[in-house]
Amino acid sequence: MERTQRQLRLSLSLGLNKVAVMVVAGLALSACGSSAQSPGQSEVARLQVVATTTVFADMVRNVAGPEVAVDSLVPAGTDVHTFDPTPDDLVKVSRARVIVMNGLGLDDWLDKVVSNAGAVEPVKLGSLSDVALITGEGGPNPHLWMDVAYGEKYVDEIEATLSRADPAHAAEYAQNAAAYRTRLSSLDTWVKEQIASVPPANRRVVTFHDAFPYFARAYGLEVVGVAVDAPGQDPSAAQIAALIDAIRKSGVKAIFAEDQFSPKLVEQLAAETGTTVVSDLFDDSLGDPPVSSYEEVIRWDVMHIVDALK
Repeated sequence: MERTQRQLRLSLSLGLNKVAVMVVAGLALSACGSSAQSPGQSEVARLQVVATTTVFADMVRNVAGPEVAVDSLVPAGTDVHTFDPTPDDLVKVSRARVIVMNGLGLDDWLDKVVSNAGAVEPVKLGSLSDVALITGEGGPNPHLWMDVAYGEKYVDEIEATLSRADPAHAAEYAQNAAAYRTRLSSLDTWVKEQIASVPPANRRVVTFHDAFPYFARAYGLEVVGVAVDAPGQDPSAAQIAALIDAIRKSGVKAIFAEDQFSPKLVEQLAAETGTTVVSDLFDDSLGDPPVSSYEEVIRWDVMHIVDALK
């Protein structure tokens, strides 16, 4: 499989045999507290946390507070599905006391890095027991956090994980998490109100890849189709033709794509069908201000989706 091939390339390029990894990890730990701190963080953080994406790192910061050092492996604007870790990422993982990922196929490349680095077991935010997973041919869809109610459940997992790693500050994490959940609950209500303002006949959409099924289910949209099965996979001519036919038959008003992907394919689809293109949504990654937090990602996407559909 493609992911397995990427992992093998990573192992070869970094020389990730066990001896080499332990040497790198030992050097990293001996240097802990110096150059690996993120800008603006104190030189001595009480806890080192690594998350795979900027979205999850932002969630962790909202629960952890300013005294915890939180870093993201995948830079903003980079595709998490096809990300190849670097030697610096290995160092970050080796020194972290908490590692946060999503799982469900989104960022499973991290499992190999964690194993080779001898690092702590990561918490997989997508491994929730009380959610209704949406499953396709490739397995469960990983984008649970796009339903803000599920985002609140991610906060629960983050709070519990931080409290286990740093029980002395569990009360602080609980207070931060409670305040964050309150904001997210209000955000969830706002999203429902905004989508409800769209005429029901206009609530059919096409997306670049399958990142919005939980969002659509929670807020009353219908995803008619996706342009690509997964980032990095080009659709066949037959798939494009079938999607164009579905767009025309269903009366889709707009096609949506994320900022980190090329808009060429969705622009081609729009030209064939007379639909509107919105190519600057966010889901797996934060962006530049104002899209610099999970909450603002949701607000940005909702405002752009509603504007296009109304």
